[in-house]
Amino acid sequence: MRLQVKGKNVEVSDALRGYAEEKLSKLARHLDDATRLELELAVERNPSNPASQVAEATVWTKGPVLRARESSDDMKASIDLLADKLERQARRYREKRQRKRLARHAHAPPEPADGEASGGTEPAIVKTKQFAVKPMTAEEAALQLELIGHDFFVFRDVESSEVSVVYRRRDGNFGLIEPRG
Repeated sequence: MRLQVKGKNVEVSDALRGYAEEKLSKLARHLDDATRLELELAVERNPSNPASQVAEATVWTKGPVLRARESSDDMKASIDLLADKLERQARRYREKRQRKRLARHAHAPPEPADGEASGGTEPAIVKTKQFAVKPMTAEEAALQLELIGHDFFVFRDVESSEVSVVYRRRDGNFGLIEPRG
C-alpha cells in the first residue's frame, strides 16, 4: 500500500509522517487489495473552532473507496481517531466480502457474527417519502434548503427540466448535483 502524506497550512515533519505511517499500516491486515492511501493533514484557521487539527484520508481499493475525516486540538490525536475510523470501515468491508463469498459457496445466508442480531450490519432503507418535485432555479432551491433545515433538497431545474440536488457542504456553502446527459 502506497501512502502519500500532504500538508495544508502545516509542515509535515518526518516524525509526523512516521507516526501516520505507523498508525495507518494497521489497515494492511484488513485491506489486502488496497492500492493507495492519501492522507491530508491540515490546520483550519478558524479561531472559534478548537478542533482545528484535521486529518483526512482516502483509501483506494479494488472495491469501494474508503474516506474518513477527523479533527481535534492535536494532530496526533486526529491521526489516531482517523486510523480507528478507517480500521472500522476496512473491517466492515472485509467482513462483508467474506459473508458474500461464504453465501455464494454455501448457497445459504451467512451466520451472524457473535453478538450481532441477524441482518444488523447491513444498512437498510427504513423510510420512503414521496413528494412533488417543483420547477425552480438553483438559488430558489438553496433558499428552500435553508428554510426546511435539511442537508439536501431535490428540485427540477427550470432551465434544463432535469432533476437536480442542492446540498449543504461542510464549509457552510452549497453544492449542486446536476445529471449529465
